[in-house]
Amino acid sequence: MSSVLLDTQVIVVGAGPVGLLLAGELRLGGADVVVIERLPQPTTESRASTLHARTMEFLDSRGLLEQFGELPGDVKGHFGGVPLDLTLDGPFPGQWKAPQTQTERILQQWAASLGVPILRGHEVTGLIVGPGRVLAEVTGQGAPVRVRSIFVVGCDGEQSTVRRLAEIPFVGRHATRELLRADVEGIDVPDRRFERLPAGLAIAARRADGVTRIMVHVFGSQPGRRDGPPVFSEIREAWRQVTGEDIGGGVPLWINSFSDVSRQAVCYRKGRILLAGDAAHAQMPIGGQALNLGLQDAANLGWKLALHVRGKAPSTLLDTYHTERHAVGVRVLGNIKAQATLLLGGPEVDATRVFFGELLGHARVRQQLAGMISGLDVRYDAGAGDDERLGRRSIPENVTVNQGKTSTSALLRGGRGLLVLRLGDPDRLARLRRDAAPWADRIDTVVAEAGTASGVLVRPDGYVAWCDDGLSGLPDALERWFGSPGKTIDTHLDLPDSTSFGRRKLMDRLAGKTALVTGASRGIGRAIAIRIADEGALVAVHYAANTQMAEDVVATIEKNGGRAFAVQAELGAPGDAHELFLRLEAGLKERTGSVELDVLVNNAGVMGGVPADETTAEQFDRLIAVNAKAPFFLIQRALSNLTSGARVINISSGLTRFANPDEVAYAMSKGAVEQLALHLAKPLAERGITINSVAPGITRNGNPVFDIPEAVEQMARLSPFGRVGEPQDVADIVAFLASDESRWMTGAFVDASGGTLLG
Repeated sequence: MSSVLLDTQVIVVGAGPVGLLLAGELRLGGADVVVIERLPQPTTESRASTLHARTMEFLDSRGLLEQFGELPGDVKGHFGGVPLDLTLDGPFPGQWKAPQTQTERILQQWAASLGVPILRGHEVTGLIVGPGRVLAEVTGQGAPVRVRSIFVVGCDGEQSTVRRLAEIPFVGRHATRELLRADVEGIDVPDRRFERLPAGLAIAARRADGVTRIMVHVFGSQPGRRDGPPVFSEIREAWRQVTGEDIGGGVPLWINSFSDVSRQAVCYRKGRILLAGDAAHAQMPIGGQALNLGLQDAANLGWKLALHVRGKAPSTLLDTYHTERHAVGVRVLGNIKAQATLLLGGPEVDATRVFFGELLGHARVRQQLAGMISGLDVRYDAGAGDDERLGRRSIPENVTVNQGKTSTSALLRGGRGLLVLRLGDPDRLARLRRDAAPWADRIDTVVAEAGTASGVLVRPDGYVAWCDDGLSGLPDALERWFGSPGKTIDTHLDLPDSTSFGRRKLMDRLAGKTALVTGASRGIGRAIAIRIADEGALVAVHYAANTQMAEDVVATIEKNGGRAFAVQAELGAPGDAHELFLRLEAGLKERTGSVELDVLVNNAGVMGGVPADETTAEQFDRLIAVNAKAPFFLIQRALSNLTSGARVINISSGLTRFANPDEVAYAMSKGAVEQLALHLAKPLAERGITINSVAPGITRNGNPVFDIPEAVEQMARLSPFGRVGEPQDVADIVAFLASDESRWMTGAFVDASGGTLLG
C-alpha cells in the first residue's frame, strides 16, 4: 500500500493538554503544525484536576479562562500533606479545580479554531532526522502516512515514543512507592484530607455528582507488579487495611495509580527533536504540579519555536527552552521528592512533619514554598539589570491605554511580545518607540496613561525581558528575545499549496553534496556554512586561527541536524592552498570515503581600512595575498576535486562599484576576485561547473560600529530597504548559487548589497 506524504513545519506528538496548548501557541505564532495522537478519541479520564496560579494567569492571557466558567478555588494547599496557605500576589491565588477532561476539551477547541489539524488514531513509529528536516513515519487507519517537518516535539507522556526514537536518556530513579486512586460511585465514606492512620494514608473527597475520589497508600508497601492499572480489589483491600471500611459495594468509574518515580530527560532539545511535559520529566503529581509544569513547558516553547521556524529568530533563542525549563524541572522534581517522603513515609517521618509544620508558620518559609508549588517564583535569566522584575512573570495589572481601560493579560492575547511604556519624558518615549519600531511584526507597543510603574518588555509567555531603568538597552533585549529586525534564518521548508498542513515546501537541495567554505568561523562565512549545511551538504568549516569559533559553528550545524567538520589553514602564507586541501581531503575521506568536492565558497578575506596615502607595502601585499591570490590557487588546487556540475562562488564586495577612499587596496583585491569568475567561466563550463561572484554591501559582521545605533541608522539609509544587511541575506543568495537551480548562471556578478549600488 502506498503511503501518503504530508508536510508541515512542526509535528506535535500527543494530544493531551500539553500537546494541545503547544499546538495552539505555534499557530498563534504563525507556524504550521499538525498533532498526531495515538488515541482515536479524547480520554474520559481526569488524571489531573488542579490548575495553579501561574497556569491560570497564562490561560487568562490567551482568553481561555472564560471557557472554563466558574472554577472552585481554594488558597489551602499542602506540602507533602502538611497544610500550606498558597496565597501570593496575583489575581488567582491558591489552586483551582478543573477536571483534565475539561482542560483538554477547551484546549482542543482553541487549537482547532486556530486551524490545527489533529490526526487521531495514528501513531508515530519512526523518525528519520536529515539535514534540514525530520520525516515521521506514522501508522493508523488506512494508508501509512509520512509527515515531513522542520521539528518534532514529543508531548506523548512518560513512556514517550519520540524520546525513545531520539535516544534521549531519561535519567533518575524507579518508583519505590505508589498511591492507589479511584473514582467510585455509590459509597458513603467520610471526606479525608491527607489523613494519616496507623496503617497508612487515606484521602477521600465527595464531588457534587455523588462520586467519591479516594486515594490510599499502605505504609511500607511497594508498587504493584502489573502491566496496566490496578484492579478495584487491590484498592478495596488497601482501603480496608488503612481505614477499616469496606467500599466493595461501590462501582469504580475510573482506577489508576501514581508512583514516586522521578526521571528527567538529559536534554529537552536534541537537534530537531524537542520534548515537553511528561515526555521531558516524570514525577509524582503531588499537589497537581505535574500538569502545570508541562503546560508551562508548552507556554515557554511555543512562541520561541514559532519565531524560529518562521525565520524570525535564530536557533539560540530555541536553545533557551532547554536552559530555562530543564532548570525549572530539576527544581520541581526536587521538591516533589521531598513531598513524597513526607506524604508516603510511615511513622519514621512523623517528627519531621511536625517540625516542618512549625517552619511553615514563618511567613518567608510559607511564601517560598507557595511560590515554588504555584510556579509564581520562576525567574529566568533576562540579562544584566538590577530591577527585581527582570526574568520574573509580569504580574497582571489593569492599565489605561488611549483613554480606555484594559489589562496586560488582555494585551498578550495575540501571543506576541508586549512593550508597555508609560507617559513621561516625551523625548525618551519617542526614542523607545523608535527603538522598538523595527520589531513591529513581533511585538505590540502601547503607551499606558495609568496603571504601570515603569516601562517593561514582556515576552509572549508573560515574563519580563527588559525594564526601563533610564538607560536604553531595549534594542539588545528585543534582539535577544525576538531575533534581528531583518530575516535571520531560513528554515528551508516551502510546502506546495496542495498539501494538507502548510504552504511551504521542504528543501534539502544539497543533500549528499560536500562543500568548503573559507573564513567560516564568523560573520558572512559562518552564516553561509550553516545555511548550506541546512540544505543537506557536508560542510568543511575553514578558519585561520580561532579554533573555538570554528567548533561553535560545527556544533550549531550538528545541533540543527546537519554535518560539518573544521579545517584550519592560514591563507596568504606560502603553500596555503595545498595545506588546506590536504586537511580537507582527509576530512572528506574519513566521512564520505571520497575526496570529491561539490561546492567551493571563497569567502575568507581581510579588510584594509587605510587611506591610499597611508597604505604600506606590507599591508597591500597582505590584502592581495589573502583576498586575491588565495582564491586563485584554491580554485587551481580544487580542480582535481571538483565534481562535474560543481559550484564555485567567490565573495567579492560592493566596494568594487561604490567608492570609499579608505578601501582602495581592498577594493582592488576584490576586483581581482571578480575577474576569476569572468575568465574561468568558459573553461569550467566544459565540466558543467559554474563560477559566480557575490558582492555584499554593508553587512553586520561583528564590527563594533554595528553596536552604535546612530551609525547603523546612517548606514541603513544607503539601502532602499532602509536597513543594513544581515549575514543570512548573503547566505541565502550563496545557497541558491550552490544549488542546481543556478545551473544556467555562470561568470555573473551578483549584487547582494540590498540595493546600495543603485545610488
